[in-house]
Amino acid sequence: FINVWTVRVCAGCVRCGRRAHALWFCFRGLSASNNRNREDSWFKSLFVRKVDPRKDAHSHLLAKKEDNNLYKIQFHNVKPECLEAYNTLCAEVLPSIHRDSGYPCELVGTWNTWYGEQDQAVHLWRYRGGYPALTEVMNKLKSNKDFLEYRKERGKMLLSRRNQLLLEFSFWNEPVPRDGPNIYELRSYQLRPGTMIEWGNYWARAISYRQHNREAVGGFFSQIGDLYMVHHLWAYKDLQSREDTRNAAWQHEGWDEVVYYTVPLIQHMESRIMIPLKASPLQ
Repeated sequence: FINVWTVRVCAGCVRCGRRAHALWFCFRGLSASNNRNREDSWFKSLFVRKVDPRKDAHSHLLAKKEDNNLYKIQFHNVKPECLEAYNTLCAEVLPSIHRDSGYPCELVGTWNTWYGEQDQAVHLWRYRGGYPALTEVMNKLKSNKDFLEYRKERGKMLLSRRNQLLLEFSFWNEPVPRDGPNIYELRSYQLRPGTMIEWGNYWARAISYRQHNREAVGGFFSQIGDLYMVHHLWAYKDLQSREDTRNAAWQHEGWDEVVYYTVPLIQHMESRIMIPLKASPLQ
């Protein structure tokens, strides 16, 4: 790093003087460039998140351990002209799987997206017993004639589909059936890799600010599918109730701090307003 450069110019020598003058400006520019690089490096370091080494997976640190639940969320993009027929088909088949004690799974909720991605269905399943329960259900469905026919007909109605396997945060409520009418908001956050623990630490405190109107339904993080994804599921009476409830959170001391520190952890976020179907346990 260059601090000071002194150039002596021999009096009366124009050629030497010009060379020395040019050399002085060259080194001066190099010094300024080095200064800028150091400043840029220091400035950028403010935004580089240092991830502490962990001795355990975040799924073990953040998930509920007492019930060993696994969740699957499905997003089905339906041909617009087929949405009504698709909903009817789901109402005929999905509740029968939910009620059958031979399947260690439960339909937590099923919705159509009202605001957000249009002509979309969202299904949330719970598997009590984790991955073994999921495997058992998948194997049994292979010989379920009603389900196989449902899947065949469903394929004619869909444009695309995707799913994720999720665990629930230990500090969130477990989703339980509720009476309606309600609208539901699914807020999905794509976090920066390595920040899930930090997110969990802040939301373990923040969830207490969002319980006053029973709006908190469930909180999940992905294990398979899009990784470092977080889903928060909320229930409101209507859109105005949603607005009032969210605004009221800012009156609680500490909520602003949670928002301030968690926003930098997010790469992308999305909100869906969803309407429950008749067969949904969450109404």
